[in-house]
Amino acid sequence: MSGSDENQLVSIPRTGTGIVPTGGKRRLTPKPAATTTDALVSIITATYNAAAYLPNLAASLQALNYRNFEWIVVDANSTDETINLLNHYDELIDYWISEPDQGIYDAWNKGLQAAQGEWVCFMGADDQITPDSLTAMLAIAAASAKPLDFISGRVAMYRGTKLLRTIGKPWSWRQFQTYMCVAHTGALHRLGYFKQYGSFDNSFKICGDYEILLRSHANLKAGFTPSVVASMQVGGQSNHNPAVFAEVLRARLLHNLTTPFAGQLNAIWAKTRWHIRKLIGIV
Repeated sequence: MSGSDENQLVSIPRTGTGIVPTGGKRRLTPKPAATTTDALVSIITATYNAAAYLPNLAASLQALNYRNFEWIVVDANSTDETINLLNHYDELIDYWISEPDQGIYDAWNKGLQAAQGEWVCFMGADDQITPDSLTAMLAIAAASAKPLDFISGRVAMYRGTKLLRTIGKPWSWRQFQTYMCVAHTGALHRLGYFKQYGSFDNSFKICGDYEILLRSHANLKAGFTPSVVASMQVGGQSNHNPAVFAEVLRARLLHNLTTPFAGQLNAIWAKTRWHIRKLIGIV
């Protein structure tokens, strides 16, 4: 798994004065020369006390049929067995670091600093990627007449082993300027998008992934595969925390996509629908 020679590991800011635990193949062996023309995909995972979930994510990465990827793990100074697991997966993980952070988007920004791929994929510690996902999404990129910024698919949502529903549909600006109509888990972002539009805004705690894609407005070049590209457990911040509606409104106001009055009405309606889904057990 290799990237282009010009993409070097960027120094990540340190917090505190102690020794920061790091690991992964980049620390153990010199960077190998590129052996394939396939695009490198950087898979970034933020963790905190994730020992119960990491083995399933690692197994799903090992089962990928597209092999030119790197796995970057940014841990928030876990106190369970997460660090032991990161050491255990040193041959699978290309780079990992463990230190306090300011939330998931701070961790993802650190991951972006370390990413060497042409494409970036964000996977939660309790998510799993499907074997054909990267192949399916990169086929969409290859078939596109214009370079794409973002490629998504469908995501299966589980509670334990029970499938609740499958989310994700093609990006359209008309819908996206109102709500997150695409599934972000497992999606591919071209690294150049972040170079053009900047890193995640740490002031968002739930909807930073939505806000960053709003920055390009209707100019986002997006692709879609109807394949299920990942699975996730319900209960994460974006589908379990009602504060998500206030953050969506703040993101829309930030990008002049609504007025305070109209935005509040939309947020109330969205929150009502969320409560209904919660009552029938699909959130």
